Amino acid sequence: QRQVRIEGTVGRLPEAEATDYFQSRPKGSQIGAWASEQSSPVADRKLLEQRYAELEERYASQDRLPRPPHWGGYGVRPTRIEFWQGRPNRLHDRICYECQTDGSWTRQRLAP
Repeated sequence: QRQVRIEGTVGRLPEAEATDYFQSRPKGSQIGAWASEQSSPVADRKLLEQRYAELEERYASQDRLPRPPHWGGYGVRPTRIEFWQGRPNRLHDRICYECQTDGSWTRQRLAP
């Protein structure tokens, strides 16, 4: 039983950063990103597998694929991170890190 909770600001990554990250991923993951638009309804798994196989053949001679237009990323700038570890008798561990205005981090244990 573990949880991590992060508070802060989230923003879409610039195109160049998203492309760099996409290019750093394994080729199979890149093909998977082209084969599947995440969270879109899919009638049958075989359609996904067929699409993947088609793209694998199409890009067989390339080490890296171009980034799909629907693929991007988000960056998180955390201001608070809490780690929770379940323990017996409800005496759970809670450790909290908070970013200070000078950029340093404080650490404190919280009561469960």
